Amino acid sequence: MEITAAQFAKRPQDALAAARAGDEVLVTENGITVARLTGSRATTLLERLHRDGVITPPAEDRAVPRLPQAEGAKDALSSLLGRLKR
Repeated sequence: MEITAAQFAKRPQDALAAARAGDEVLVTENGITVARLTGSRATTLLERLHRDGVITPPAEDRAVPRLPQAEGAKDALSSLLGRLKR
């Protein structure tokens, strides 16, 4: 739903009711969006992206194993950076 700032000033309860119902309310001024109202129970960006199939949440049982080579590389890099700082 899109309303002007003047409309919002006259009847804010309409915009609040729409937001409460789950609509996103855009308040515009001279054609430029200056505010966005959403209900407090509205979905988060991540929830919307997941619902729309844009992202997939990671599986809890899919932990990334720590490889010994990665630990060695991290230690070597830390050592090198420590020497460069001196």
